[in-house]
Amino acid sequence: MCLAIPAEVVEISAGDIAIVDLGGVRKDVSLALVEDVQVGDYVIVHVGYALTRLDREEAHKTLALMAEAGLLAGAEA
Repeated sequence: MCLAIPAEVVEISAGDIAIVDLGGVRKDVSLALVEDVQVGDYVIVHVGYALTRLDREEAHKTLALMAEAGLLAGAEA
């Protein structure tokens, strides 16, 4: 089973690399598959790649549901 999760872009570096926040954990992800991503956008992340942008409201709803289900420790909605 695979799981892709919403993450907020907090920094964009050269070479299509972004730093995203995943419930307080920051990770490098590739933006090679998504165009026009800006700091503050939410993206769906799977195995180190941003797959698509996600509306902020939808991202918060999804994160809240995942936290409620116990899938994200300490995630804020």
